[in-house]
Amino acid sequence: MSIHASRPANNPLAVARGTDPDARPGGDPLADSRGTDHVARPGGDPLADARGTDTVARRSRFLGAVTLLVLCAFAVACARPAPPTGNAASEGRPAPGGTVAQDGIGATGTGAAATRNVVDDLGRSVHVVARPERIVSLAPSITEILFAIGAGPRVIATTSYCTFPPEAANTNKIGDTQKPDVERILALKPDLVLVSTASQLESISERLGALGVPVVVTAAKGVDGVLTSIERIGVATGDTDAATALTTTLRARIESVRATIAGRPAPKVFAIVGNEPLFTSGKGTFLDDLIRLAGGASITADETTEWPQYSAEAVIAKAPDVILVPLVTHGFAAQDSGVPKSIAATPAVRNGRIVKIDGDLLMRPGPRLVDGLEQLAKALHPEAYR
Repeated sequence: MSIHASRPANNPLAVARGTDPDARPGGDPLADSRGTDHVARPGGDPLADARGTDTVARRSRFLGAVTLLVLCAFAVACARPAPPTGNAASEGRPAPGGTVAQDGIGATGTGAAATRNVVDDLGRSVHVVARPERIVSLAPSITEILFAIGAGPRVIATTSYCTFPPEAANTNKIGDTQKPDVERILALKPDLVLVSTASQLESISERLGALGVPVVVTAAKGVDGVLTSIERIGVATGDTDAATALTTTLRARIESVRATIAGRPAPKVFAIVGNEPLFTSGKGTFLDDLIRLAGGASITADETTEWPQYSAEAVIAKAPDVILVPLVTHGFAAQDSGVPKSIAATPAVRNGRIVKIDGDLLMRPGPRLVDGLEQLAKALHPEAYR
């Protein structure tokens, strides 16, 4: 029997997103992958880069830190425009799965001072300058996206967890994803701040918006949602063509994986995101989505809690063929929690099918998720890649 971890009361942004893609239980950095930041795992586990909030009752003894996922907001450099209304009805919120929306350039200026409205992942219409030059990223996944679409030189500040690419180290640091220094952000006079719901910085984004700083929220759900978020961020930063080129390449790589593993039997997979006690991934997480796309069948795919606590007895009863262990790195030395002796009786352990992959590739809702997908597909179906 599995034990579901308790979750905090829903806040407005969490409700809008449906699930928090960037956070895992306990602010675990790998939570960035749940498929909703996507940036927390139980007990403050670093692999919980997806949630940034503690959704688990037991927080003591877990993989180590918080793989933060994503909070970035929009701020205005020259003259700060009025904050977004946040009213989905009046703003014409698009239906889930809709196309990237963008209103025309506003009539408030020309050139660099021209402004326009963009629609973020929550369907809010946000007033920003046509081409932001002072961008602040409040989540590791957003930082990766910004550099991947060529907006890196315009990023003036990031969080202490933004470790990739290496160039991100040259930006001003404004704290971690949980408690960014709002006063420092304002002092930098950003014209765009990108925030991820995954890191539970809703209160921060609301405060910035109230002070006239344009804030764009990302709330990706699943791998397809990450691609849409990349395109939306490209629209917000004025890098639409580069973002579209990136997602086109990523979609082609995903299709290549699908074609390579097509028709092959799906091995049963159990993912360990925390042990002592065991925590795993449930339905709707980035990790669950990646396992499916890589041709595996998660034994916990029917779990409605994103990061449920799971008993060793339940794991043994479902007899997984493969055990997946996302390694906590965050740009530092990998931390490996290993496989608990309590599940040594599983076919996966007996046959030595323990797959270990950099957790940032599996949990951060950014471009490198596809790297993680390719590595996982090769591990689950090595015969298909010979």
